[in-house]
Amino acid sequence: MPKRRYLCLHRRAPGTGQQPSPAQMNDMQAVFKAWMEKHKANILDMGGPLKPGGKILRSSGVTDGPFSEAKEIVGGYMLVSAESLEHALEIARESPALVMPGASVEIREVGGP
Repeated sequence: MPKRRYLCLHRRAPGTGQQPSPAQMNDMQAVFKAWMEKHKANILDMGGPLKPGGKILRSSGVTDGPFSEAKEIVGGYMLVSAESLEHALEIARESPALVMPGASVEIREVGGP
């Protein structure tokens, strides 16, 4: 079965959780690196965290965004290659990013060739 591309949007609820300690950060980075190594054949673009701020473009004009009153904030993204949506879900389900309170990953198949 040919592989498809899936965009994974990392979301979190605003104002959830507290900053981890330096030791916790080191532990989290080790777990994250192991996960990335396990799925390196499927991770096409690790993406990265998104910086605060930005703009929202609509046909009516440009406004500041994202808005802090949003229910969820998109904090980062990655692009994975998988045989199916279920396979992409399994890759994302093992992501250490999901252990953070209020975290979720939206997975969307990328259309086209």
